Amino acid sequence: MTELTATQQTQLSKLEKKLRRNVGQAIAQYNMIEDGDRIMVCLSGGKDSYALLAILMLLQKSAPINFSLVAVNLDQKQPGFPEHILPEYLSSLGVEYKIVEEDTYAIVKEKIPEGKTTCSLCSRLRRAVLYKAAKSLNATKIALGHHRDDMIETMMLNMFYGGKLKSMPPKLVSDNGEHVVIRPLAFCKESELIQYSELKKFPIIPCNLCGSQPNLQRQNIKQMLNDWHDKFPGRIESMFTAMQNVVPSHLCDDELFDFKTINQDSNVVDGDIVFDEPELTAKPIKQQPENTLQQVNIINVS
Repeated sequence: MTELTATQQTQLSKLEKKLRRNVGQAIAQYNMIEDGDRIMVCLSGGKDSYALLAILMLLQKSAPINFSLVAVNLDQKQPGFPEHILPEYLSSLGVEYKIVEEDTYAIVKEKIPEGKTTCSLCSRLRRAVLYKAAKSLNATKIALGHHRDDMIETMMLNMFYGGKLKSMPPKLVSDNGEHVVIRPLAFCKESELIQYSELKKFPIIPCNLCGSQPNLQRQNIKQMLNDWHDKFPGRIESMFTAMQNVVPSHLCDDELFDFKTINQDSNVVDGDIVFDEPELTAKPIKQQPENTLQQVNIINVS
């Protein structure tokens, strides 16, 4: 492995500091990690999950609470999968880890016709196996490597193809009610994670099962958002801020807001601004100090 230049070292230090701050902010804002937690970090071999583990390990050293990490990778028995890479890498870090072997690849290839998208079934199978692993490892939280751009793309996919205003939540309880799933990279940009991965020289393992499938809906959405970012800088940031500033009374879901009973005495906040020109200045995301983990009540620190 080639050594970094002085310039690259400086870039890495600044970028790592920013990612730590963003992860700390997400953890604080959504109460993701508490004293005594055992966090199962799901590793795919991609840039995002490597970065997630790296940042959580850094925060683990500086946080005034005790929480443990166990890295878990699901070996789906894809042809040509380099089984040695993750065990060697994780051993070099000195982190507890477990490789779960489950031939979900064969199931996907059997059930999905050639040329059709495998992502949905593959995701469901992975989720079931990882939930089982979390239970066997006594994990209190399951950490996934989805980032800000994943969340925005999911919202757009649901709007365009699912007819729902829905995204990836930063924190959720699994359908069976047994697990709490967290996304500590919720405030991290994919572009910065790519740069971080390159500087850290993570041993990336490509997904040969679905990564080469052309014209996936998510890839189309990603391209559209990238084009917007190039033409209109700041639009993506504004979209993510909007996901944190929802006004139910100005949407159309009558299960979320009681439109039927409102009248002149209802005192609906901002009820008449629908006639105003939209505000083009996005409300800034609440900023947390860099050492968020040391100052917020959610980790039992006064």
